[in-house]
Amino acid sequence: MTTTPELRPPIAASWHRAQIAGLEPDSALEGIDYDDVELTGSLLSAATPVLDDLTERLAHTGYATVLVDRDGRVVHRASGQRAVLKALDDLGIGIGASLQEERVGTNAPGTVVETRSSIVVRGDEHFARQLRGYSCYAHPIFHPTTRRILGALDLTARVDEANPLLPPLVERAVADIEERLLAAGSASQARLLAAFRGASVRRGAVVAVGRDVTMSNQAALDLLESADLALLQAVARDPGSTHCAGGCHEVELTSGLRVHVRATPVDSDSALLDVEPAASTRRVTGPRPAAPRTTAAPVVPQLVCGPPGSGRTTEALRLAAERCGPGEAVTVLTATSALLDGAAAWARHHESLVRAGAGAVVVDGLEQLDDPLLALVGAHAASRRPPYVVLVSAPRDELTGRAAALAATCLDPVVVLPLAQRAGELGTIVAAMLRDLGADPSLHLVPSALRVLAAHPWPGNLAELRAVVAHVADRRHAGGATVDDLPEAYRARGPSRPLTPLARAERDAIAAALREHGGNKLRAARALGISRTTLYAKLRALGITAD
Repeated sequence: MTTTPELRPPIAASWHRAQIAGLEPDSALEGIDYDDVELTGSLLSAATPVLDDLTERLAHTGYATVLVDRDGRVVHRASGQRAVLKALDDLGIGIGASLQEERVGTNAPGTVVETRSSIVVRGDEHFARQLRGYSCYAHPIFHPTTRRILGALDLTARVDEANPLLPPLVERAVADIEERLLAAGSASQARLLAAFRGASVRRGAVVAVGRDVTMSNQAALDLLESADLALLQAVARDPGSTHCAGGCHEVELTSGLRVHVRATPVDSDSALLDVEPAASTRRVTGPRPAAPRTTAAPVVPQLVCGPPGSGRTTEALRLAAERCGPGEAVTVLTATSALLDGAAAWARHHESLVRAGAGAVVVDGLEQLDDPLLALVGAHAASRRPPYVVLVSAPRDELTGRAAALAATCLDPVVVLPLAQRAGELGTIVAAMLRDLGADPSLHLVPSALRVLAAHPWPGNLAELRAVVAHVADRRHAGGATVDDLPEAYRARGPSRPLTPLARAERDAIAAALREHGGNKLRAARALGISRTTLYAKLRALGITAD
C-alpha cells in the first residue's frame, strides 16, 4: 500500500479511498476510461452560458473549466489558451473521461462527486503523480428543488498560477447555474402543463410526468393506483426500453390489468403518457372480491443504515434470511442496477417480486434512488404485505427528501457503526475475514496486533480492514500474526486500550492541529486552546507521534 504523506484530513481520506481501490500514484491515470455522455441535458443547458462567460473572463489566463456530471464524467471543458487544452488532452481528460476517485484517485471534481462537498486540491495533494503540477478547486452542483447532486464545476491551473480567489469565483458560477436550472424547471413545468391541458380532453387516460411534478386526468385516476403512477414515472424516464409494437411499453398494473403506455416527450425532462388497456386483457368492471381474512402479522419493513463499507448490506442480508421461510429467496435490488439497467427495468423487477408475495427484498442504496422508485418501494412497504423488505441506506441524518421520509417509517432501525467505533468486535471480524480468505484455521492476530489495529481510524471501513487481513494472510500462513506482519502503514502503536468515541475525536483534532502547524507543538497547543504541557500529556495518552 502506498505510504500517505502528511495531508489535510479530507485529502488523506480521499487518498485512503484511492489506495483501497488498488490505485498507485504512478499509474492512476491509466484508469481513465471514456463513455458517451449526455450533451443536451438540463445540466449542460443551464451551465453553458455561465461557462462561456467564465471562459471569456479567464481567456488570457492559464485556467481551464471542467464540468463533470453526477457520475464524474467530463461533459464540458474550456480554456482561452490552446496550450492548456493540449495539456488536458495529454493527461487524457477529454469529453466523456471518468474522473471518479476509484478510477484516478484524488482530484477536485471526482472527490466532490464522491463527498458532495467543495474542495481545493493543491499540487502534491493529487493522488496521480501526473496531476501534481496543477491546483484545482471544484464545487458541487445540486438540483435546486430535489437537492440531488447533478455534477461539479472545477477550475484548474498550473500550481504557480493558482489564485486564492478561485473558490468564490467557482461558487458564484455554480450559484448562477443552479439559478438557471430553477428557472428552466419552472419553464419546463409550464410547457408540460400546457401540453397536458391540450391532451387531457381525450377520452383516454393521460399522465404528464415532469422532473418534479406528475398530473393525471380523471380517466387516469380511475384506472391507476399510486403505485402505478410511480411505475409510469419510471417508464417515462426510460424511453429506450420498449416492449410492444409501435414504440410503446407494456406494463402490468397493480390490478393485474396489462396496459400499453406510449410516451411523447415534451422536453428533455418531461413527457406525456397515453395509457390504454392491452387488447389481450379485460378489465373487471365489478367490485373486486374481498381479500381473504388472515391472522398473519403484518410485514413490517426494516431499515439498516450506516456508512458505506461498514457491513450494512451483509447485516441486511442476514436479517432478510432470518425472516424468509424454507425455500424462499432473498433478492437484492441495488441503486446501481437502476442506473445501469434503467429505472423502468428496476421498477418491473420490483413489481414482479411484489406480485410473487414471498421471500424478502433488500433495497440497497436507498438515498441514490429516484423519487418514482422510492414511491414504488414506499407503496409496498406501507401495504405491510409480503415480501419482507429491508432498506439499506446511509446514516439517517444524511438522508433527505423522500428517502428520509421512507426511512422514518421504519421505527426500529438497525444502525451499523463505522469500523472505527467497533473496536470490541475487531477480533471477531478479523477471524471471519480469515475464514473467508481460506486461511489456515490456526492463523490469528495476536492481541498486540489487534490493539494496534483498534487504534486506526479506518476511513475505508471493512474494505480497508479486508485489505489489511489479506496482506497478513499472504505474509504469514499459520500461527499468531504479530504487529510486524501488518502493512507498514498500520504498525504505528497507539494507546494500550481501544479509544472511546470521545477520545478518538480528541485524537483526530490534535492530529489535525499538528498537521496544520507543520508539527509545531506550541502553535498546535495554542490553536487547540490548551497548554503545551497538556498537549504532551495527551500525545502520550492517545499514542500520537508528532515527529
